[in-house]
Amino acid sequence: MDIKELLNEILLKDKAFIHLPFGNGKYDIYESVVVTWIIMAIVLVALLILTHGFKVHNISKRQAAVEAFVVWVRKMVGDMLGEEAAGYTDYIVTVLIFLGVSNMSGLLGFIPPTMDINVTAALALMSIVLVEAAGIHHKGTKGWLKSFIQPMVVVAPMNIMELAIKPLSLCMRLFGNIIGATVIMELLKHVLPFALPVPFSVYFDMFDGLIQAYVFVFLTSLYIKEAVE
Repeated sequence: MDIKELLNEILLKDKAFIHLPFGNGKYDIYESVVVTWIIMAIVLVALLILTHGFKVHNISKRQAAVEAFVVWVRKMVGDMLGEEAAGYTDYIVTVLIFLGVSNMSGLLGFIPPTMDINVTAALALMSIVLVEAAGIHHKGTKGWLKSFIQPMVVVAPMNIMELAIKPLSLCMRLFGNIIGATVIMELLKHVLPFALPVPFSVYFDMFDGLIQAYVFVFLTSLYIKEAVE
């Protein structure tokens, strides 16, 4: 199988997972939506298990490990956002965890939801809406509108174009990297279907997946930080 055939198989296959009758037709639920539900359920169950029995004093090793992780990830995100945008830490942490788990779902045999451009586009749109809302909240409507003519009026068209360029960049970067990793893994499985794909799977599904999640939230944090300054 060549790369063109593989891309056609991945990109042009029917993404509908459940067909529900609706009126005279049918209502399709995409595979990415179903996998997202499964990921949400897994994360929710994991949180309930990890946080069960938390105490204020004489804490267990499990509680200490969970609290250390939470402090670490919040500090990492807080450093990216800066003091003025610290209020957006929880949202960024949530997106980071969701993307990290989603991108690594290939290890469990699932197709990552981020392979669906609708998912990455929705995440990118949500991030940019939050960025602009943060700018309006911290600068006021007049200050936010005035930022489009900074540092001079002549650059206003370019600043306005960024409203479309930023979400498009976030969307296509995440989607493209996940698609690229999947194509490479499928090619390896066809060439050497046994031992060789295992270490590559660990790299592309785990390490690269976490890197792409970090890059997405890093850029979002950078945009928010710029918007509130």
